[in-house]
Amino acid sequence: MNRIFVAGALAILAVTAAFGKPDRAEQNKEIVRKVFTDILSQGKFDLARQLYAKDFVNHGATKDIGLDEAQASDRGWRAAFPDLQMTIEQEIAQGDFVTVLWRGRGTNTGTGNGLNATGKKADGRGISLFRIEDGKIKEEWTEYSGVLILQQLGLMPGRQ
Repeated sequence: MNRIFVAGALAILAVTAAFGKPDRAEQNKEIVRKVFTDILSQGKFDLARQLYAKDFVNHGATKDIGLDEAQASDRGWRAAFPDLQMTIEQEIAQGDFVTVLWRGRGTNTGTGNGLNATGKKADGRGISLFRIEDGKIKEEWTEYSGVLILQQLGLMPGRQ
């Protein structure tokens, strides 16, 4: 009788372990979603210390930066576009990596990141790759068209 009880308990534990908590890829996607929904769209910059590793590196096109400089840039975008809304259009997670195709929309009514208020709307899309380690964002690579943003704001010739 005890063997049947133990076998049944082990089966319940196995099912709970398999279905009771999200897998690592889902956990990693949830961490990245908070960057877009909470930090970038709502300006909850205090969450960055919870989501990013202390030795986080943002691999830029011309140089790598740490969390403080990356957050200063994010704060600059929120200052320039106080109504900024970041939307995840697609996300893919595999192992420690999460890739996000995102869209950012906002009205340039503030000053930040070298932009003076124009009162114009901007809408752009980009892609970011995040590497998660021990439940924290360790690295990021992001690409977007700054030229398109400047054109929409009337600060550069071209599409408006």
